[in-house]
Amino acid sequence: MKNTPLTEKHIALGAKMAPFAGYNMPISYTGIQEEHHTVRDKVGVFDVSHMGEFIVRGKQALELIQQITTNDASKLGIGQAQYSAMPNEQGGIIDDLLVYRLPEDNCADGERAYMMVVNASNIEKDWNWVNAHLEPNAEFIRGFDTKVINISDQTSLIAVQGPKALQTLQPLTGIDLSRIKYYNFAKGKFAGFDNVLISATGYTGAGGFEIYVDNKQAAAIWDAVFEAGKTLGIAPIGLGARDTLRLEMGFCLYGNDIDDTTSPMEAGLGWITKLSKPSFIGKSIFEAQKAAGLSRKLVGFMLEDRRIPRHDYAILDAQGQNIGKVTSGSQSPTLGKPIGMGYVQTAYSSPGSEIFISIGGKSLPATVVKLPFLQQS
Repeated sequence: MKNTPLTEKHIALGAKMAPFAGYNMPISYTGIQEEHHTVRDKVGVFDVSHMGEFIVRGKQALELIQQITTNDASKLGIGQAQYSAMPNEQGGIIDDLLVYRLPEDNCADGERAYMMVVNASNIEKDWNWVNAHLEPNAEFIRGFDTKVINISDQTSLIAVQGPKALQTLQPLTGIDLSRIKYYNFAKGKFAGFDNVLISATGYTGAGGFEIYVDNKQAAAIWDAVFEAGKTLGIAPIGLGARDTLRLEMGFCLYGNDIDDTTSPMEAGLGWITKLSKPSFIGKSIFEAQKAAGLSRKLVGFMLEDRRIPRHDYAILDAQGQNIGKVTSGSQSPTLGKPIGMGYVQTAYSSPGSEIFISIGGKSLPATVVKLPFLQQS
């Protein structure tokens, strides 16, 4: 099991630690509910250094990314990022990821540079998949004139999330953070260190930034962030609250809501699946799904009962017939009700549809709602 450069910080803070994606990670410090509300109301700090980062640089860097991801990376300007997915040849999702278009300071003439940020549990799988498409093969005859560099083991990622994130971080940098739009980023000096990437992204829906730094700088930057936010109610946040925060926003979790067998079209990710692109892996499958219609869809639902829907619980219709399964579920700290996501037959996917969750031998009524859940408050 791996440690991040901040593991000792978490242990010193009394974090409850547990294995996650091969890393020793903090699950909670003071409790999931309290940490959740800290992010929604103030500012919280996550260590997400377990995530993977690949640099893609070369004359055909864009062509490679266009072939292996669903979104249209040609739309990215320098300093912009986008959410995307890597599909397999059966139309499933190898991973969901962020794609950043980096400055071209270290590029030769005609080259572009990108960074792919992938899920920790998929680093090796993703790395192998990307490299398999660098060389000529039956599908891509010419290969791609580009290099891919895995910087995951050298890079730490600190997410500072919440309505007071900007107020916390601005004193640490000369970059005007208020000018960084959502899904944009800037590079510069931060907390006394050069070449820090500050991205207006996150997995909470509470606003804030994600900070990419060299491992050697991580501990000092962590301390600087907490010092800057000490009068604003800042607190460390574990992966438990990260999960409840993302679920309230209807954000997919790889391995739960999406995986190698789920189509991005089924998962409500048609908006990042650009069928207007000339070609990419899985395109013909997604075109066929769009033309024929989907047999199932990922939906959000809410229960009136206090019991929690768990992963893989059956979803039933009024006659008790199985129509799907739960992929994620939790008590919503913000709404005070159990919420969940799951795949259901398309006929039951419209907001307002009544479905039933099989919990403890009982069929508990639930209502399909429009995502994100916080619109329901």
